[in-house]
Amino acid sequence: MSGRAAEPPVPIRRATRADADAIAAVLAEAFQAFEPRYTPAAFRATTPSPEVVRARFDEGPVWVAEADRVIGTVAAVHRPRGVYIRSMAVRPDARGRGLGTRLLRAVEEDAARHACDRLYLSTTPFLDAAIALYERAGYRRTDAPPHDLLGTPLVTMEKRLGRDAGARRPGNRSPGQG
Repeated sequence: MSGRAAEPPVPIRRATRADADAIAAVLAEAFQAFEPRYTPAAFRATTPSPEVVRARFDEGPVWVAEADRVIGTVAAVHRPRGVYIRSMAVRPDARGRGLGTRLLRAVEEDAARHACDRLYLSTTPFLDAAIALYERAGYRRTDAPPHDLLGTPLVTMEKRLGRDAGARRPGNRSPGQG
């Protein structure tokens, strides 16, 4: 055991529209290294402007991880077939601290409070660390659409909460973002 004091956990809180500039900056920074793997239109959709981020607050809750600045974010959209998770990102210099897991937990707790038992997301197949995070958190790949975002390939993943969490019925396809 070293003599260093443990670093206090980074707070996760519900974001407000006032956080839109910071959220857009996190998304831009988090995905910058992957820009060449996206089509230009898909990269713009993945890294929305502050105005687009502000408008998304009308679609569902957004959370941020905040140290001395916003260093991570995730958003949720409650839909009839479950909670869609989008815009999950952590600044590169803040990765490896469990923030992604804690941000996902915030969405899952919100879904449980609203009696939603299914969460789903789309990600690109080249975001290996993100896919590994989702798999560790219990998300599994499905064959459900969407299969691309403006020409960039996508993978859809889902997680079941509650009593059906471990049950996968053969032939039961998950719907896409609809």
